[in-house]
Amino acid sequence: MAQQLLMPKATAVWLVDNTALSFEQIAQLCKLHPLEVKAIADGESAQGIKGLDPISTGQLTRAEIAKGEADPNHKIKIADPKVRVPESKRRGPRYTPVSKRQDRPNAILWLVRNHPELKDAQISRLVGTTKSTIEQIRERTHWNSTNLTPMDPVTLGLCSQIDLDLEVEKASRGRPLPSAEDLTLVPARETENLGFSYDQEEEKEIDADAVFAKLKSLKSTHTEEDEDDNF
Repeated sequence: MAQQLLMPKATAVWLVDNTALSFEQIAQLCKLHPLEVKAIADGESAQGIKGLDPISTGQLTRAEIAKGEADPNHKIKIADPKVRVPESKRRGPRYTPVSKRQDRPNAILWLVRNHPELKDAQISRLVGTTKSTIEQIRERTHWNSTNLTPMDPVTLGLCSQIDLDLEVEKASRGRPLPSAEDLTLVPARETENLGFSYDQEEEKEIDADAVFAKLKSLKSTHTEEDEDDNF
C-alpha cells in the first residue's frame, strides 16, 4: 500500500512558506494542482489553514527536501514510517483454536442461560460458532445436550471479558426499562401489621432482688451437693 501524506493541503502551506521547492514538486507530493499551490503562495487559497511541518511528523526528511531544492526535477518521496500499522482485515467469525472447539457448546449454553438478551449473531461473534448450533442448544436438540455443562466462555478462553461486556451492553440497550410500579416501595401502612405484635403492657418489669435471690439459692444448693460428694 503506497504511503499517503497526512493533511496534504496543510503540508503544502508549510512547504510554500519554509522551503524553496517548486510548485510542481509540492503539487506532486501533496496531490494538488500546480495552480492551486501557486494560489496558496499568492495568498488566494488556504488562508485559514495552518501549515503542518512534515519533518516533525516524520513524513519527510531534511535531506529529501534539500535534494528537491537542489534539483527541480527531483520528485519528493515520503519517508518510510517507523511503525508499520497492519491493514484491517475483513471482519468475520472469530477463530477458535482446535483444542477449544469442544468447549464451545458448553460456552453457548452458559451464554443462553445467563444472558438471554444476547442475540444469536452476538453469541456467534463471541465464541465463533454457527446460528444453527446455537438454535440446537436453545431447543435442547443438540446431539450432546445431555452431557453439556454451562461454562463461562471467558474462563474457557473463548472470548475476553471486555468483548462479553460490550455485547451484553449492546443487547441491553434495546430492552425496556423497568416500570415505575416495579420500582415503587410498598407503603409502610401495608407492612406495619404483618403478624408481629408488641404490647408494652404485657412486658413485666424485671425485679432485680428476685433475680439475685434466685441466683443465691442456686449457689447454695450447688455448695451443699459438693459437700455431700466429699463425704
